[in-house]
Amino acid sequence: MHYKNLFIIVLIAAAAMFSGCKTGLLNGGEAPPADPAPQTSTPPPVTAEGIRTSYADVVEKTSAAVVRIEAVTNAKPQAPQPKTPFDEFFRQFEPQQRGPERGVGSGVIVSADGSILTNAHVVDGAEKITVMTIDNKSFDAKVVGIDKLSDLAVLKIEAQNLPFLSLGNSDNVRVGDIVLAIGNPLGIGQSVTSGIISAKGRRTGLSDGSYEDFLQTDAAINRGSSGGALVNLSGELIGINSQILSTSGGNIGIGFSIPSNMAKSVMEQLLKDGTVHRGQLGVTIQNLSDDMSKALGINTTEGVLISGVRDGSAAAKAGIKRGDVITVFNGEKVEDTNVLRNKVAGTQPGTEVTLKVLRDGKEEEIKATLDAVQTDETGAIKGNEQGNPAGNTENGKLGVTLIPVTPQIAKQFELQSDSEGMFVSNVDANGVAAAAGIARGDVILEINRQAVNSAEEVQAALDKAGEGPVALLISRRGSTIYITVRLK
Repeated sequence: MHYKNLFIIVLIAAAAMFSGCKTGLLNGGEAPPADPAPQTSTPPPVTAEGIRTSYADVVEKTSAAVVRIEAVTNAKPQAPQPKTPFDEFFRQFEPQQRGPERGVGSGVIVSADGSILTNAHVVDGAEKITVMTIDNKSFDAKVVGIDKLSDLAVLKIEAQNLPFLSLGNSDNVRVGDIVLAIGNPLGIGQSVTSGIISAKGRRTGLSDGSYEDFLQTDAAINRGSSGGALVNLSGELIGINSQILSTSGGNIGIGFSIPSNMAKSVMEQLLKDGTVHRGQLGVTIQNLSDDMSKALGINTTEGVLISGVRDGSAAAKAGIKRGDVITVFNGEKVEDTNVLRNKVAGTQPGTEVTLKVLRDGKEEEIKATLDAVQTDETGAIKGNEQGNPAGNTENGKLGVTLIPVTPQIAKQFELQSDSEGMFVSNVDANGVAAAAGIARGDVILEINRQAVNSAEEVQAALDKAGEGPVALLISRRGSTIYITVRLK
């Protein structure tokens, strides 16, 4: 029994030692902790002490709706390879045929079923358009409609439940608001840049379009970003990135985006009819300068001066006259020619509009029913509101040689057969007329609202003007324009 008991004691001790090695020796005799629960990463805060430190929440909300667009144009077959030395010899005299040209741009999904907004210049003339989403899914796209005048286009891909951006109200955007630009610059993949709204209502004249009302931003926009999104910090689409102004071809902090309100109007019409309907008055317009206002006896520089009215147009039927100043359109103030042009164009043809007009120092209210903008086969506008730049002008005082318009002159210079006024046959390069932009071939119709049809009438009108600014009504290539000049 003695050895048996001793054996049992040894076994118990060994068990205790084993237990101690597993627990007590490694953990100080305490029970081991439970396996730690998996940790979930918490994103860093987007604000710290009231200051925003990240735009990641906005990017996560918006980036999936911005796509890459590849447009293949001029896909012509390559010339066949020469089979004999004679083929090689004659091939040098044949025009070389180009292969496919691929352009890369951006677009924004604006509906869950695959409607996409982009620039017209991204897809115009494309024979094949491919859309690639941020998760590398590819879709063939068809063109719903293209509007070159606004540089906008709508595409459609066959898909459902896509992430999309809602259009915000671009009229509520303020200069100084923070914005993000999302696109695919230079083919490197989707990129996000930040900046502010630098200006509103910009017109660059860089595009083929005649209706420009750009939001200007310093958020970096580069080639390939065209058609991408400009979003506010609420994740709303407030613009379609369109152009940059640059001396080098790269971004220098001056980019332009088509405002969402214009994009929305164009998109809805393209989706409905495949075309865009715009109203027009049928006038030539220009901004008022201080000198122009003084010369015409107008006590304000606000509003838009009517320098020409097309016969039979909506403006002519409504009684609008050359020399009128439009200050209000449908209850909204008119600051300049671009504002008026866009307000008229944004109104459907056949709509009756109310204008407030300054005429002979008095304000009048005029109602007009808008015509429809007509375009030619190239898409150019026929007879729409035309803004002309203001210049400056002058006979002996003006530095020009003037002769009455004759039937021969009218025929030679393609003037109207019943043209009146004084024809500018020569311009002194050092005179005030040349400095104002007056050129040979112009016709002076009025000086300070007095019709002039002879040298005597020109001289009398200039003498009456004294040394103050003089307003000349000039006919140039079928349009009329007011130009001011200081004679002194």
